[in-house]
Amino acid sequence: MATTATTPTGAATGGVTTHQIKGREQLFNRICLGVLIALAIIWLIPLAWAIDTALKPNGETTSVTWMIHHITLGAFTRTLRDTDILRWYAASAITSALAALFTVVTASLAAYALSRLQFRGKNLIFWFILAGIMIPGQALIVPQFREFNSVGLLNTFWAVIFPQVPTAVAVFIFKQFFDGLPRQLDEAARVDGAGFWRTYRTIIMPLTRPAVSAVAIFTFVQAWNNLLWPLLVLTNPKLMTIPVGLATVQGSFGIRYADTMASAILGALPLVAVYLLFQRHIVEGIAGTGLKG
Repeated sequence: MATTATTPTGAATGGVTTHQIKGREQLFNRICLGVLIALAIIWLIPLAWAIDTALKPNGETTSVTWMIHHITLGAFTRTLRDTDILRWYAASAITSALAALFTVVTASLAAYALSRLQFRGKNLIFWFILAGIMIPGQALIVPQFREFNSVGLLNTFWAVIFPQVPTAVAVFIFKQFFDGLPRQLDEAARVDGAGFWRTYRTIIMPLTRPAVSAVAIFTFVQAWNNLLWPLLVLTNPKLMTIPVGLATVQGSFGIRYADTMASAILGALPLVAVYLLFQRHIVEGIAGTGLKG
């Protein structure tokens, strides 16, 4: 009869001791930590270079050294003074917030119907929606432009908002959350006399706050960074968003690299704040997409 050997550090399992298992786990954790640190450094180097350049006078930005001999905030001051960046902030905030709001409402309604209702062709419709992920947005620019031009919505915020609302990924995230919720909740609500809308609004949606947060944040960030479509549909300087406004003025900076980097940093600051404030909700929202009913 085979016997299991033991060691002072613990019992052996299949010839591997507990000490060896812990050693392998520690080695794996150290490798993962090393990879994360390396990736973080690679990501932070361009950011550090941008900050370094923005804090230099324009005359020193062409030097290859990272040393700053004369730290100055002149580039940030000139950007705030000579551009309409505050107006662009407001335009980006309005369009991004409304796009996030409409996306959460429409995607959650579509996902709730696909998760809870029974009708013919439900799975086909779901896969048809997911197929939209494979269609690049650039392929839809011409028909969308002609459509908004025909209804007279060009050069308005609605032309920026509406094309960003239909999001297949948002439907998928919400459906995964809804599938993970017990169906007994819906049955109990129906017994209490709650209809479709009341069940969706007062019972289901409050339980999917991580999904709401994740979808809203991702949509907000994507809408904030969107450049190509707003650049095509907005010509009024008073309606320009941050990416469009910065694209129009950076060409006038010429070799003023400090001003260019300062404007880029000012444009990205709101997104950094959003990630720092809501990073826990982002992680919970992505982790929750693996829930199963």
